[in-house]
Amino acid sequence: MEIIRCHAYARAGLIGNPSDAYNGKTIAIIVKNFRAQVTLYEWDRIEIVPSPSDESVFSSIHEMTQDVKLHGYYGGIRLVKAAIYGFVLYCQSHGIRLHDRNFSIRYDTTIPRQVGMAGSSAIVVATIRALMNFYEITISKRVLPSLVLSIEREQLNITAGLQDRVAQVYEGCVYMNFAKEAERIEEGFCCGSYENLPTNELPLIYVSYSTDFGEPTEIFHNNLRFRYDNGEKQVVEAMSKFADITLEAKKAMYDQDWDKLNCLINQNFDLRRSICQLPREHILMIETARSCNVSAKFAGSGGAIVGICPDEKTFLKLREKMESIGCKTINVNYR
Repeated sequence: MEIIRCHAYARAGLIGNPSDAYNGKTIAIIVKNFRAQVTLYEWDRIEIVPSPSDESVFSSIHEMTQDVKLHGYYGGIRLVKAAIYGFVLYCQSHGIRLHDRNFSIRYDTTIPRQVGMAGSSAIVVATIRALMNFYEITISKRVLPSLVLSIEREQLNITAGLQDRVAQVYEGCVYMNFAKEAERIEEGFCCGSYENLPTNELPLIYVSYSTDFGEPTEIFHNNLRFRYDNGEKQVVEAMSKFADITLEAKKAMYDQDWDKLNCLINQNFDLRRSICQLPREHILMIETARSCNVSAKFAGSGGAIVGICPDEKTFLKLREKMESIGCKTINVNYR
């Protein structure tokens, strides 16, 4: 029996977020330290096997409360179901006939939950990859992120942009342009312009995170979307500025001007703070990191931060300082 295993990694928004959902520009890196994996094999019926995060039996009400805090009211089963349903709809709309063999599918993930590291989209991407393998069909690299986003938006009502899905499909370090003039319609999906950036000379990039400080992406984006759609001047101008910062960061990366990139990372957070009421705990994470003379910004919606360390000694100091406020710190593996 052939066993299919497919995965998708966590990601960190290095610069430009949250403008990806607002026709902006971003650069993101894959965080190979964490991943979601889907295992699929032929079976006599369609079977979706729950993972530990879908557990509904608890030893106490306090254990259940902690589970809800970490995972919300939904585990990953809904993501797998939605991915399968969206995959079938895609195939039907494109005249792709699927064979009638059934399968058993299960997922597991090491991506920290609700800290803005794209744990949900990783499960969907990994599921679609496994289904493509099982049914022996190909969905283009450019279209796949848009398909994944449409599944999350239309089937699960998740408010998000393309950044996470593009990074997880292209991997490495990716520059993304979502401006109107860069948009192209392919296979009925709106796609941006994507470019892998060189990673060989990148300095040490860190991510610090705390599930205690986490916040679901919907909480952040729903409010921002409302303000943007209502034409709030400060928000609209900030989205344009995020895009400008991203272009500057792209040039700095090609020039290997890490001092400039550090300044832009800090500027990205400061701009975000100017338009949003941020939780005190999230601000504490940024301020603690910056006290170690490293750059710091949110890696996503909140609960994780990302920046550059000049050397290993500084990284060790940062890790110790962040641990003192309950945060774990990793040296990002993105290659």
